Amino acid sequence: MSGRVAPVRRQVAALEPVDDREAAAQETILRALDALPRPFDEHADPTHVTCSAVVTSDRGVLLHRHKRLDMWLQPGGHIEPGEALPAAARREVLEETGLIGEHTTAPPVIAHVDVHDGGRGHTHLDVRYVLRAPAQDPRPGPGESQVAAWFAWPEAIALADPGLRAFLTALAGRHLRHD
Repeated sequence: MSGRVAPVRRQVAALEPVDDREAAAQETILRALDALPRPFDEHADPTHVTCSAVVTSDRGVLLHRHKRLDMWLQPGGHIEPGEALPAAARREVLEETGLIGEHTTAPPVIAHVDVHDGGRGHTHLDVRYVLRAPAQDPRPGPGESQVAAWFAWPEAIALADPGLRAFLTALAGRHLRHD
């Protein structure tokens, strides 16, 4: 196992899944990290690790309308060659929303995982971080979906895809207790 895979594997193994879907995703990702020779390379195998971020602020949760999938999602995407996963999460937030997100833990830790169809015959093994961003209006970059918005927690939970809904529900409970 490469030096880059081991810390990711440890963090994924340490997660306490919020629901059965995340538990199944956790098992799938752990098996894939053990089996795939280059799990972070989208070109090496149709099944690969992706990275995303649940972005929060005083305005709630930031979601964008994915252009190809036509659904509200957290910012995320493929990992650049040699890029650390926490850096990939921040980069994707900046590209897709124009906002600079900061990790809510130091060091950054994976907070949630999901396995889903990535389109084009790909399976995404998505590792998710939680980032905090300024409560500014999003300004997505060129070529990105221009539909991005802040949603109050209940709205974000209602709009979220099934792979994110339970995590947002759990995160909302923690967030509201700390406000």
